[in-house]
Amino acid sequence: MKSSGRPQGYLFSKGYSNYIFMLLFLLYMFDYIDRMVITSMFASIEKDWGITHTQSGMLVSAVYWAILALTFPVSLLVDRWSRTKTIGIMAILWSLATAVCALTGNYVQLFIARMFIGIGEAGYAPGGSAMISGLYPIDKRARMMGIWNAAIPVGTAIGHFLGGFIAVRLGWKHAFGLVAFPGLIVAILFLFLRDYKTVDLAFVNNTRQKIKMKRKDMIREFITRPSILFTYFGISAVVFVTTALITWLSTYFQDVRGVPMDKAATMASIVMVLAVIGAPAGGYLTDALWKKQQNARLLLPALSTLVTAILLFTALYLLKGTIQYLCLLLMGVCVMFFISGAAAVTQDVIHPGLRATSWAVAVVIQHLLGSSMAPVVIGRIYDLSNIRTALGILPFVLVVGSVLFYMGSRYYRKDMEKVTKIELEAA
Repeated sequence: MKSSGRPQGYLFSKGYSNYIFMLLFLLYMFDYIDRMVITSMFASIEKDWGITHTQSGMLVSAVYWAILALTFPVSLLVDRWSRTKTIGIMAILWSLATAVCALTGNYVQLFIARMFIGIGEAGYAPGGSAMISGLYPIDKRARMMGIWNAAIPVGTAIGHFLGGFIAVRLGWKHAFGLVAFPGLIVAILFLFLRDYKTVDLAFVNNTRQKIKMKRKDMIREFITRPSILFTYFGISAVVFVTTALITWLSTYFQDVRGVPMDKAATMASIVMVLAVIGAPAGGYLTDALWKKQQNARLLLPALSTLVTAILLFTALYLLKGTIQYLCLLLMGVCVMFFISGAAAVTQDVIHPGLRATSWAVAVVIQHLLGSSMAPVVIGRIYDLSNIRTALGILPFVLVVGSVLFYMGSRYYRKDMEKVTKIELEAA
């Protein structure tokens, strides 16, 4: 124990650290509820407003385009100002924007409101990842990242279910209003949390002198770390697949298997929510293996992503009926196994004062190539052919992700040796 009374490696006491983590988890869950509640309501919106499948996909992509545009500047604010205040303000904004979706009267208005959800969400993932990296010791980082990222499938599944459930009973606009306000309450609580002191952007040169970082030094932090670059693109490949499934799996069940909208939404939600098992399990296993073999934080994502590709290929190309759905359920467990190790790497091999910025770079790349592209690309292929053909490309994207993670694992040890060691202090 340190003289401050807090455990070794912790920023605050365990109790207060876990309280902050609980609020971070809830906010991430509400983030994805608000983001994905629309996906199971596509059929209703298309019927009411006469829009295409591509336009439906764009309502999801609108969120990611806004995140893509703003996440990098917001992450700089997070790293240089305050994680807690930035997170709280952003969460208030995205909750209010979700509520406004219920008041829209046409497609353009809904598209703009969805973009404001993305504007609010732009700072959350970078700020949250930096907070968790500061709250807990490095040997617990992957498991805490895994538990935190389990909020993604939980929020997605709840949003997916609520969208279909409420749309059938009350109308699709009511769903936006009902899911908006719980997150608003947690966002306000977050404004009053303690933070850690802003980290001085400096490094020690070869002559043991402390040098303040310039812009070129910050850029060098990233481009001289091959493990983090491969990780960014590996994450993007898997995120393309998960976003495509989140957006279109319910439609697949409706079109291919003739399942009613509310039941299809439930089936798709169950598939995606099973990632709540995979994300934490991947974190615990990654931390355990990391103590014996450091590059396990990328070797494990490489293996789990390849297994996910095989399961998804088998389900889409070789199976039908109940056995197909069981295979998709197993895929749902495996698909988020990668995130804990990959997310930890984005924090491990970078200067502590650039952690939010590092995750922001990951967000920019994964949204540019993954999240924002997947709904539109799959929607376009669907318009030109059918949903079965559209989803059929996804296993091959996962194979690319697996190869990228493996390549990154070959550089992880050397990149860890380059990192400036700085102990964080509570504000």
